[in-house]
Amino acid sequence: MKTAYITHKDCLGHNMFAGHPENPGRLVAIRDQLQKDHLWDLLQHFEAPEADRVALLRTHNASYINHVFYHAPTSEEALFEIDPDTHMNKHTLPAALRAAGAGILAVDLVLKKEVENAFCAVRPPGHHAESSKGMGFCFFNNIAIAAAYALEVGKCERVAIIDFDVHHGNGTEEIFIEDPRVLICSSYQHPFYPYSGCTTVPGHLINSPLPQGTTGPEFRMQVQSVWLPELEAFAPQLVFISAGFDAHWQEQIAQLQFAEADYAWVTKKLLQIARSSAQGRIVSMLEGGYSHAALGRSVVEHLRVLMGLD
Repeated sequence: MKTAYITHKDCLGHNMFAGHPENPGRLVAIRDQLQKDHLWDLLQHFEAPEADRVALLRTHNASYINHVFYHAPTSEEALFEIDPDTHMNKHTLPAALRAAGAGILAVDLVLKKEVENAFCAVRPPGHHAESSKGMGFCFFNNIAIAAAYALEVGKCERVAIIDFDVHHGNGTEEIFIEDPRVLICSSYQHPFYPYSGCTTVPGHLINSPLPQGTTGPEFRMQVQSVWLPELEAFAPQLVFISAGFDAHWQEQIAQLQFAEADYAWVTKKLLQIARSSAQGRIVSMLEGGYSHAALGRSVVEHLRVLMGLD
């Protein structure tokens, strides 16, 4: 299958304070592992464009967008604090615009059938960014911007967003909480940052909080028994994945116990859903994953499935 790999060198420029887990090495680790496993040259490579203001306004309010642009640093030494974990340097705004733009390009590519699916290797991540607030390493909500674009410009009537990051995607939920055209299925460690995601609304919002120590087989049971029936009934026309790999057992930032095989398994299940109702169309966007070795291996397994190699 043709799989787009969308990224941009600007995403490497964004950097926060020393020792921050969300750093440029994440994208380097993914690239290096793909090259090591001989998948790099099999992907369809695209450069992410910058998202424009119209795209941002579909999910974020104007005052918040203005706040981010106004405070974007202009010198190499400066940092601006969005929240204690989330800082902007001189290169953050271009990176954030490329990260948001990657999802828009991915939607265009799959809807026009130029590729069958797409993976956006971008940073900063996005799923914690709410309509009026950045937080948790996130500035603009990349997956929400892409989904809103698919609904408005792509004329999709129903889209699904699946989020298996170890942290709840509070921003994605907040943005689409009243939009019945979007089905969100989300798993995450709980209680854990950002201490949200306790509501489930059948047919629209499916939250699967997992206690510390949850293993891959337990996660699979949730997907099989809860998510898949909801997704099949909803019949999305495009499937989005907030692909966070920080539930891996080697992660130091959290305490779930997933392995690479679990990410491959859930990707296969989502591909089956996409084939049944969405002509196989999937847009996957990188969220978390901070142990570089585990991240690289997990993304490889995710992409093997999307590429039809597993």
